[in-house]
Amino acid sequence: MKPKLTATRFVLVLLACAALAVSLSAAEKKGDFHLIKECSQYNFLPGGFCSIQISDFALIPPGTKIYYDQAPGIPIGLLDSNVVLDAGAGNRAVGRCTVELATFAGLCTFSDGTGQFAGFQARIVVSWPGGPTYRWDGTYSIDHDSNRK
Repeated sequence: MKPKLTATRFVLVLLACAALAVSLSAAEKKGDFHLIKECSQYNFLPGGFCSIQISDFALIPPGTKIYYDQAPGIPIGLLDSNVVLDAGAGNRAVGRCTVELATFAGLCTFSDGTGQFAGFQARIVVSWPGGPTYRWDGTYSIDHDSNRK
């Protein structure tokens, strides 16, 4: 005897599948983003900062600050610094940037954060179009459901 698939059972299975799909899509998000940061206030000292001027990524809106923990030149010819991306209200991401001072080309990576940046990871290519502005073109993933304590 074959079990009958009643309308109620069908709806329950369909709802369970939909809930699982929503849960999986909410657990991890991935994508590309493009930012322009402006550094006219950067003072080349630990704690110096630049500000995001243009963003296509809602998580990093204009006005977000990037703080640099180390001064440029150590090692010679590089800015190699721990960084904090601060979007305000306790929303911060931690990472590292290494930029060649002769060309201002470089790489920034972010490994985690607090608030909306919990579970945030990013890899960003840094380029210099001129003046006090820099391009950040990157990829990101956010895994809000990762095992955090």
